[in-house]
Amino acid sequence: MRTKTYLIAGMLAALALAAGASGAGSPGVTANEVLIGATTPLSGPASAYQSVARGANAYFKYVNAKGGVNKRKIKYVNRDDAYDPSKTVDQTRELVQQDKVFAIFNSLGTEHNLATRSYLNAVKVPQLFVASGATTFGKAYKQYPWTIGYQPNYQAEGTIYGRYVAKTSPKARIGVLYQNDDYGKDLLNGLRRGLGAKQKQIVSKQAYEVTDDQVQSQIAKLKAAKVNALLLFATPKFAIQSYVYAAKLGWKPKVYVNAVSSAANIMGLSTAATSKKQTEGSISIVFLKDPTDPKWTKDPGIKLYRSIMKHYKGGTPNDVYAVYGMSVAHTFVETLKRAGKTPSRSSIMKAATHLTLKNDPFLLPGITVRTTGSDHFPLDQAKLQRYHNGHWVSFGGLFRVR
Repeated sequence: MRTKTYLIAGMLAALALAAGASGAGSPGVTANEVLIGATTPLSGPASAYQSVARGANAYFKYVNAKGGVNKRKIKYVNRDDAYDPSKTVDQTRELVQQDKVFAIFNSLGTEHNLATRSYLNAVKVPQLFVASGATTFGKAYKQYPWTIGYQPNYQAEGTIYGRYVAKTSPKARIGVLYQNDDYGKDLLNGLRRGLGAKQKQIVSKQAYEVTDDQVQSQIAKLKAAKVNALLLFATPKFAIQSYVYAAKLGWKPKVYVNAVSSAANIMGLSTAATSKKQTEGSISIVFLKDPTDPKWTKDPGIKLYRSIMKHYKGGTPNDVYAVYGMSVAHTFVETLKRAGKTPSRSSIMKAATHLTLKNDPFLLPGITVRTTGSDHFPLDQAKLQRYHNGHWVSFGGLFRVR
């Protein structure tokens, strides 16, 4: 499927080269508006992530109500790709060639952004702040200069878990459930790197496909391998299932759940479907303020978040994915401000790759959004957190995730 998708993307690139060579002005920019587009799974197996788009859209409405950016309102067109890369390709082409968007912003999914990257770079359309932590979106900037990611990269995240397991549970029997694509493999490779000489303690690796209905057999195999440290490199649907199937088997390993599935609302669903004992002690990383954490109740950033969610119908106010959407939308707005009074596709890419933003109200204190011409990883700081009594509790200091 992935190879076929890439071939489709290549053909689209060849057919659409003329679109990138159009004459005066930048497509999607008028005196009153900047038009940007995205694809998001509003339906399908990863529909929990639709909150990312809703949070971003609410923030753009808030900015527009305050006058926009340089007197231009941001119009955000979001298409549902149902987490299917082939649909992502078609819809991205439509956004560029029919809607004539200025940029593709925060489209979600590793395979999905990989499937459109060659096309967007061929036609020189910015692929801004990709909603994926795949290492390639920061590392391959020389080959794909029109693409940049946002969140901490998966390989670094996996490395953090590996180092933590090696340090705190040196005799652990490690098992991994991972999505069988670049997303899951990136995390798995990072885990191996972090474990170093202890990677032989990985006693079972079980993959699943995005199109699978459930992972019951994989969880049973991991239990049968006597795993006591379970790494969940899975999207929310399958992470929740993992807790549920483990509980049904009477199995309670130490769980490490990747950041894309550790949102408080997802953990709440996992707890409700099992018990507090089943999710207690789970480990993840964190870089955003959690709206369900009482310590942020009076925080100006979370107060702003809740106000925007209420007034602009951003969805469920306790959804960390919506916080992520606002954070990346905030970064886009600041980037657009730096792209000049008459922004071009080239000027916004230059701005996106020369950022130092210390005032993001939605990120943890001390985290800076920073990029340079040779550093295309906007977020490279995080903390560890532990799930305790139905809430995430961060511990330790900030560290670089590289």
